Amino acid sequence: MDYTLKKSLGQHFLHDESVCEKIVQALSPAIQQLLEIGPGGGALTKYLLELPIPHYKCIELDKEKVDYLIRTYPVLKDKIEHDDFLQAEIPFEGSFSVIGNFPYNISTQIIFKVLDWRDQVDEVVGMFQKEVALRIASKHGSKNYGIMSVVTQCFYDIEYLFDVPNTCFTPPPNVVSGVIKLKKNNNPYQIEDYTKFKSFVKIAFSQRRKTLRNCFKSYLPAEKLLDQVFNNRAEQLSVADFVEFYNATRI
Repeated sequence: MDYTLKKSLGQHFLHDESVCEKIVQALSPAIQQLLEIGPGGGALTKYLLELPIPHYKCIELDKEKVDYLIRTYPVLKDKIEHDDFLQAEIPFEGSFSVIGNFPYNISTQIIFKVLDWRDQVDEVVGMFQKEVALRIASKHGSKNYGIMSVVTQCFYDIEYLFDVPNTCFTPPPNVVSGVIKLKKNNNPYQIEDYTKFKSFVKIAFSQRRKTLRNCFKSYLPAEKLLDQVFNNRAEQLSVADFVEFYNATRI
């Protein structure tokens, strides 16, 4: 191995080639623009470079990995950016897809960054800690259902694809991983102010064991809290219910 593993960056390198191929094969055909986040040692990159994608870029925070990738795959010289994805500018004009074996320590932040770019990101194929993947994909009524489930599912249809055991990585993490696919659903709920909606959902889940009445009592007048919907807990509302609740409440 011509590079070192950095625990501070949450690095666990995928060495199972069959898993790498399955992740890459989950991308939709005829992609025109693709961003890979955190290529690391190039486990997915080598397969992505074989695809007929006109415009491919990758972002890697670790300079040692950037140098290694350029040495190993010289074609990456003008396609790789040494940057922190969470601080990066949007990489393309027009629509693009995102793929990655996402570092566990920033995976939720990656999803929220993608949501900031939701007008341009058509799909995401990503590997997460299984717990996070389930949280994103969960439906209402589940203990995994939360802020990220609601907000992401307003803008993307989500499919849980498969588990990835820890033996597929070097070094093996202490958790199972999961691969999911997000496909843009063109905002069927017509949410106009994403920031306000996200804040609203955050309030609803702020005391998830309590009713919505408890969560919103500091934000709404007492007469509004009489509505039957406030008898529920946040996890009992579907995504559609949440949008209806938000539109009716408008705090």
